[in-house]
Amino acid sequence: MLKTVPVVPIAPRTFMVTTMISVVYLLLSVWLVGFKVDQLVLIAIFNGLYYASGITRKFITGFSIFMVYWIIFDYMKAFPNYTFRDVHIGELYNTEKHLFGITTATGKVTPNEFFLQHHTMAGDLLSGLFYLCWVPVPLLFASYLFFRNRPLFLRFALAFFVVNMIGFVIYYIYPAAPPWYIQEHQFNFIAATPGNTAGLKRFDELVGAPVFQSLYAKGSNVFAAMPSLHSSYPVIVLFYGIKGRYRYISIIFAVIMAGIWCSAVYTSHHYVLDVLAGICCAITGITLVERGVSRPGWFSRFVDSYLSKII
Repeated sequence: MLKTVPVVPIAPRTFMVTTMISVVYLLLSVWLVGFKVDQLVLIAIFNGLYYASGITRKFITGFSIFMVYWIIFDYMKAFPNYTFRDVHIGELYNTEKHLFGITTATGKVTPNEFFLQHHTMAGDLLSGLFYLCWVPVPLLFASYLFFRNRPLFLRFALAFFVVNMIGFVIYYIYPAAPPWYIQEHQFNFIAATPGNTAGLKRFDELVGAPVFQSLYAKGSNVFAAMPSLHSSYPVIVLFYGIKGRYRYISIIFAVIMAGIWCSAVYTSHHYVLDVLAGICCAITGITLVERGVSRPGWFSRFVDSYLSKII
């Protein structure tokens, strides 16, 4: 005879709060960036996991940190950074050439320009594969930590969020054009320029599918090259991989990190300066979170309270 599992009733207040959050999110999203099916998918995922079971509720509560990051990123479309400050195009390019320029027979060029002239099929394939690790690897690692080490999971998630917020603030303080922008438009500012796959287009052509074309079509703003958050994420993953003493997986994380850094420059999506800024951004965010957790104060109390909801 099969045993019946008792169903835990949902408190009316809990139902009202989660429903209100979902409705407010949908209405605000439609107002700011227009209706998209993605919004309904996000609402369905959140509510579905929240009400499915106790463990899924804890899981989605923990991962709400990543969802908030995604929502803020999406809302940046409504407030283009180039409407607040002038976009830096030539200044960043000339600084990159001065500091990291490569001397060729035709003169000094930036590393991006050098790789544009000297790319290979192997390089195109590897750069695409490494770039595909940008978001999946942090999310998969976060999922692993959730089931193995929730205190470390929460630190990782908070560091991820803080690093992104630092990066977003810099995007508005220092709007910057990526290397491919100059290759396409020289030094002329063109507002609302659509996203561009740049060197990753060669990967799409190799695999015969618009992998990156579909991804970059959803970009919030092309004038957000400095810092390179693509370069920040693997630093966060590696740090918490080492902190959790996951020795062998950390070696893989280190390889992915180096691969993403090189691919960012190889594909003309970022300057070396952008990559270095992304690394500094990651170190700053991690330091803030780790110090905040280890010291008595409002942040450590917030972490303890949040942790109690997902343990």
